[in-house]
Amino acid sequence: MEEKLIKIGITQGDCNGIGYEIILKTFSDSRMFELCTPVLYGSTKITSYYNKILESAECEPVPTHLVADAQRAVNEKLNVYRCVDDNLIVEPGKLSPEAGKAAFLSLEAAVADLKKGSIDGILTAPISKHSIHSEEFNFPGHTEYLESKFGDSSPKSLMVLINSMLRIAFVTGHIPLGEVKKHITKKAIFDKLLIFSRSLHQDFAIPRPRIAVLSLNPHAGDKGLIGDEEATIISPAIEEASGKGVLAFGPYAADGFFGSRTYLQFDGILAMYHDQGLAPFKALDMDGGVNFTAGLPVIRTSPAHGTAFDIAGKNLANENSFRQALYTLIDISRNRKSYREATANPLTKQYYDRSGDSEKLDLTKEE
Repeated sequence: MEEKLIKIGITQGDCNGIGYEIILKTFSDSRMFELCTPVLYGSTKITSYYNKILESAECEPVPTHLVADAQRAVNEKLNVYRCVDDNLIVEPGKLSPEAGKAAFLSLEAAVADLKKGSIDGILTAPISKHSIHSEEFNFPGHTEYLESKFGDSSPKSLMVLINSMLRIAFVTGHIPLGEVKKHITKKAIFDKLLIFSRSLHQDFAIPRPRIAVLSLNPHAGDKGLIGDEEATIISPAIEEASGKGVLAFGPYAADGFFGSRTYLQFDGILAMYHDQGLAPFKALDMDGGVNFTAGLPVIRTSPAHGTAFDIAGKNLANENSFRQALYTLIDISRNRKSYREATANPLTKQYYDRSGDSEKLDLTKEE
């Protein structure tokens, strides 16, 4: 029996950025249709607009198919679910509230289908946080929005950045640097370590993942001379997580950790704040990074870059990060399926009475 292809919902992101371009460039390689059935939540007119830009640059046009329901998506074509007004004016490189509203409509429609089970996961194209911000979308980014829709416990989600060398998660995300310190608590670090360890095991098929925890202060506090958070908060959190079976180590001073390539010895890294992890991450691999939202019952990935308004509409965007996000989503879906199958019917623990095992047999006695 032929294996059913995973159905991936793709949000258009900001239509004035490079979202459509990287989507179409990815699926201009017909081999991608052998891996999944894509459903683009956007506009047929905008899709045609960017398809023509790529055709003029001698790229292969992408075959599209308009669907009124994601469940009716066909294979070997880019299915387009129209949820954005075809009359929306596309202005590559321009910040626009209309484009932000369209990005939200795309995300909202994809999430609704994900809740219904019409698609198996979502791949989100980049948004402009300035353009999309509204009363309906009052979140720092995709991660927090999806947490509000699918999180059923606290803590709920974890942002993880992935490339060929690193998996980096964050205790704090999109908050001002001045507010980071008050969010670095023992509970926050402990909770994130549990989510991260579970995700590395279930989503990445690593039996006993090793996690490195970075320090907050330079030189890991230098024995309290530059701060005591390492001794009073981070180390106790690591110790508590270790008591729950998490293989967590540190805290490590970030500069020496990356400079000495110590990261190669670990399956995951927990950074204290956004740029502490993302600066070395993007320095090592700017074009191949993937953003994954761990800890939720649904799968969401995204390219680890922004809208790139400066090159939008010029056929200069590199689609590699989007392609890697697609591969990652498929891999995680398969790993979760394997994990569910492997743990669906665990063996029942049996109790054996061994109270008499210490008795010695005396062969000198006669019956």
